[in-house]
Amino acid sequence: MKKLIQIKLKILAKIILAKYKPEIIGITGSVGKTGVKEAVYAVLSSKFKIRRSIKNYNNEIGVPLTIIGAEAKGKSIFGWIGVGFKALKLILFKNENYPKVLIIEMGVDRPGDMKYLNTIIKPKIGVITRIGESHLEFFNSVDEIRKEKELLVQQLLESGFAILNYDDERVRVISNIRAKVIAYGLNDGADIKAKITNIGNAGISFELIYKGSSVLINLPEVIGRAAVETALAGATVGIVYKMDLNEISAALSGYKLPKGRMNLIKGVKRTIIIDDTYNSSPQSCVAALEALSDIVIPSEARKFAVLGDMLELGGYTEEGHMLVGEKAVEVGIDKLIVVGEKARDIARGAEKAGMKTEDIFSFPSSDDARLFVQNRIKEGDLILIKGSQGARMEKIVKEIMAEPLRAGELLVRQGEEWAK
Repeated sequence: MKKLIQIKLKILAKIILAKYKPEIIGITGSVGKTGVKEAVYAVLSSKFKIRRSIKNYNNEIGVPLTIIGAEAKGKSIFGWIGVGFKALKLILFKNENYPKVLIIEMGVDRPGDMKYLNTIIKPKIGVITRIGESHLEFFNSVDEIRKEKELLVQQLLESGFAILNYDDERVRVISNIRAKVIAYGLNDGADIKAKITNIGNAGISFELIYKGSSVLINLPEVIGRAAVETALAGATVGIVYKMDLNEISAALSGYKLPKGRMNLIKGVKRTIIIDDTYNSSPQSCVAALEALSDIVIPSEARKFAVLGDMLELGGYTEEGHMLVGEKAVEVGIDKLIVVGEKARDIARGAEKAGMKTEDIFSFPSSDDARLFVQNRIKEGDLILIKGSQGARMEKIVKEIMAEPLRAGELLVRQGEEWAK
């Protein structure tokens, strides 16, 4: 049934695109796709009729659903029939409100994924964020992951734009691109550059510099240097659409990351939680730990890292977890709590790097760790909570957040399908 739905959705989506001819912005990368999607939406939505992917709609089912403007219906046959009727209505009757621009995440989990998505959509703009070890379970090397993801920008027409993260060496060297290449980043050499002016627990400010002009951009709702990269990618798309820098600055002032991605949440006992529980990889976990180190807390307070399993790493599993443990020590984490069998290697890495064993705690699951974390934290503490989806680390956030009744509003995976 899934294969049949996939084929029919692809056909319907291609007919809709042929009829309405929206401009498409495709976004891929091992980390940061959703953040960039939201930044692009924040920049362009003030000027254009626009739609973005919702949830994790970035695969062979999710991309056509974004084009149709519908949600997945699980195992409901009648629900999928309704999606089909909605698509047919778009095809048979002209909808004047159909978006002029579609922002589509393009996920790559296995070899062939990008090639397949390229048969559905033909983006005008392709954005590549960072390339790392995510999904190594299904690839032989990071280089193979790069080759799959770079197909997004290599299939762009000469009239298109390839927007590349200059700060990532694997992205920077992508070649065989016919479209105009625009590089963004914090490093010298980027076409569109950011210079951080303020960073801490009250947001980030940076100067956006382009062709001799600059503008200050304030991001009061986000933390972490990675957020600057995502905002800068959104600004770059705005520049492609000929928005001036002041317009872009104003549009980004309200930008914030989606649920479960480096969000600050008030915790019990007047603590602060950094909720980064949507997913995890060594690359994103290192970035989260670096963000944690940038935040100043009272001298008597402590910094906790509560880290769960990182999945789909294949042969890189042990090394990747060890690397995160070593990074936790490097950035000065006071207490390390690991969750899951694979995460034990985070503890091993931290111990190897010099963390005292009495500051390291290990639990088999997030359910087992919840009350322990609550009992250990004290007023003023800062707690980073992160792990792959399968680790269900949002359960720990819910346990220690000051307003658990707001979990549905603030946390990921709060629907009935995640109730177990």
